Amino acid sequence: MAIWRYRPTIIGITGSAGKSSAKEAIYQTLKGKYKVRRSTGNYNNEVGAPLTILGLKGGGSSFWAWLIVFLKAVFVVIWSGNYPEILILEMGVDKPGDMEYLLDFIPVQVGVFTAIGEFPSHIEFFPEREKLIGEKALLIKSLPLEGLAVLNYDDLSVRDVGRGLPPKIKKIFYGFGQGADLKIVNYALVVRALDRRDFGSSFKLDYQGSLVPFHLNRVLAKQQVFAAAAAAAVGVFFGMNLVEISQALADYHPLPGRTSLIKGINHSWLIDDSYNASPLATIAALEVLEEFSVILSPASARGGRRGEESRRQPVSSCRKIAVLGDMLELGKYTEPGHQAVGKKAATVADLLFTVGEKSQITASAAEEEGMEHNSVFRFNNSEETGQALKKIIKEGDIVLIKGSRLMKMEKITKEIMAEPSKAKDLLVY
Repeated sequence: MAIWRYRPTIIGITGSAGKSSAKEAIYQTLKGKYKVRRSTGNYNNEVGAPLTILGLKGGGSSFWAWLIVFLKAVFVVIWSGNYPEILILEMGVDKPGDMEYLLDFIPVQVGVFTAIGEFPSHIEFFPEREKLIGEKALLIKSLPLEGLAVLNYDDLSVRDVGRGLPPKIKKIFYGFGQGADLKIVNYALVVRALDRRDFGSSFKLDYQGSLVPFHLNRVLAKQQVFAAAAAAAVGVFFGMNLVEISQALADYHPLPGRTSLIKGINHSWLIDDSYNASPLATIAALEVLEEFSVILSPASARGGRRGEESRRQPVSSCRKIAVLGDMLELGKYTEPGHQAVGKKAATVADLLFTVGEKSQITASAAEEEGMEHNSVFRFNNSEETGQALKKIIKEGDIVLIKGSRLMKMEKITKEIMAEPSKAKDLLVY
């Protein structure tokens, strides 16, 4: 009823990784020109999406709290003097029928498909990978002819979905690949003075003859650059040019738990990516660990002169420590997914800490790939892991923390961060 009454333009986002980052980047891009609302937290399902549409929070387990929510919902439908022009909704899929249900009452005009990867998450209740892709693809296939499909060109499954759309539906493929419509070029991680938090990701976007530089302050990882490119494609649809979009995204910051850089104990650095995990996202996070260690120099770690850029060479004094928890909801891909992550960790990390039963597979795969047995440590839970890390972290170490939501990997980050009093502001809760 609220959608029918106020008729907002709706942007729907799906994928197995990168949805939240894309949502935040799109919100940052549009909020300066439009009244925009986006889903928060885990409000991406059959309960959360309607609450976002109404601008309300859930009532938890309380009957009376939900009664109040219902009364507020009636009020919003009848009258709202400041209803948003644009809604940005994550549209999650956990089981067959989820997307179809959401599309029954959410008329999406702009669909964003972020990534699937070789071992997609949320596949536990699907008989095969193609069925999961098909369910998520319903979002894109439901678009009206005047709508827009924003698709990750570098993910082959997403690319195939886009190529199967009717020619009349406008499509923008984004990515690093040569065939992308909106192409990311000249990407670089720039670190000048970490103690002054003077670092970020620089790149250019090439679209229809325009080549515009972007810099995401205090942002690590190509995954965040993908989010910015998706946001740029959406911004173009709403009449913005790349220069405007670049200016808007200068203030973009990832949500807590998404490759956030935090000071650790003993003058170490933590890459907190503890929000959630899939094989695709974990391998990408390991690449961040590798890239960050290569570009980091002792001068920048201690805070060099302003404007003094880090030497781009390996640092012998910094150890790369990967702390990886179980990746859940992988179904039949549980074993190969953890094996792929273990093999990648063996090529990147100096030390590997695994957390949980399924991550035993990660540890074994890393050793089979050639990682020394005495460099691999297995733990049952995040509490044990945090205590063990406290004993071995030393100056210059770079520690990546990543795992599925139920593994509570943020507890590890809190245990080894330099200022645990800031945990509520910096970590996922």
